Parts: sequence; C-alpha cells; structure tokens
Amino acid sequence: MQEIEVIEDPQVAVAALEPTRSRLLAALAEPASATELAGRTGLTRQRANYHLRALEHHGLVQPAGERRHGGLTERLLVASAAAYLVSPAALGDAAGDPARTADRGSARYLIALAARTIRELTRLLRRAEASGARVVTFSLDSEVRLAASPQARAAFADDLTAAVAAVIRRHHQSADTVGDDYRLTVTTHPREQP
Repeated sequence: MQEIEVIEDPQVAVAALEPTRSRLLAALAEPASATELAGRTGLTRQRANYHLRALEHHGLVQPAGERRHGGLTERLLVASAAAYLVSPAALGDAAGDPARTADRGSARYLIALAARTIRELTRLLRRAEASGARVVTFSLDSEVRLAASPQARAAFADDLTAAVAAVIRRHHQSADTVGDDYRLTVTTHPREQP
C-alpha cells in the first residue's frame, strides 16, 4: 500500500470523491470483505459490492486475498493507498496556475503555487517509479510567531528573502556546469487556529 496516491484522472477523482466510496476507502486501511464493510458503514452487502467494484475498476482498491466464512469464500479488498489527494491536473487547463494570478502576495497565488508543485511532483514521481529511480526532494516546515503589525511581517519577509538569496548565491551553478535543476518555493501563510 502506498502512503499517498495522487489522483490525476478526472474519472478516478469522481469515483473517489463520491461520499459513500470515500467512506469505503477510509474503511479499507486494513483488508475487509464487502460483508464486513456493509456492517461498518450501514450499507447493504449488495450496495457495498456495487461501490467496491467501481473503486476496484478505477484502481483505488485491490484484492487482498480470500477468507472462508462458513461455506462461503469471501473476497478481501484493501485500499491502494493510506491517503489520497486529487491533483489539480484532474481539472486540465482549468487548474490553478501561478502565471494566471497577478498578486504574488495573495493567498490565491500561494494556492496556485501549491497546485503547480503537486502537478510537477506527481509527474516526476510517476516517471521515477517507472524507471525504478527516486525523486530527491527537501522540505522544510516550520512555524513562527510574528508581532501583529505590517512592519513586523515586512521585516520578516525582507530577512527571509535576504537569507534565501544568500544561500542561492552560494550554491547556484552556471548552466554549463553538470548538475540538476531544482525549483525552490518558499511560502508563509497564517496558521489555521483550532
């Protein structure tokens, strides 16, 4: 089972987002039969089977063996991943694109950057998996508490920009140097309060 599966196909996204099917996906972290899932989700066995067949058709669940129960043999299924994410690529040309967002300081621009990151990383990951390679990444996730003033936020942005620019100047190689190209995205946003 993968840790996270990124869904790019619109039809697969529709199947995964249907409320009953998304409940079944969540319930299939461990192998289970349609009868077990029906009991856990309040569906009839026939209804659970109907939705499970659709999920299996789209590769979101997979066979996980069989089990004898009385005189019957039950088929066990398991989710193909522990978690799912629908890529903006499922929306095609309608997906968010930072090139179409003018205000680089807006939350919408940040969302468009995140959408681009998901699209690019998904394509890189699929190519790497097909060739048996690995995608080398680095992530930094931190929290900072700033004074509640525009001046404090501006000073933080200026300091962070200067620090990142200094690191880039130290490590950036010219185009004629053998190396790998990386995209660096630094973002900050207010932390959601519980």
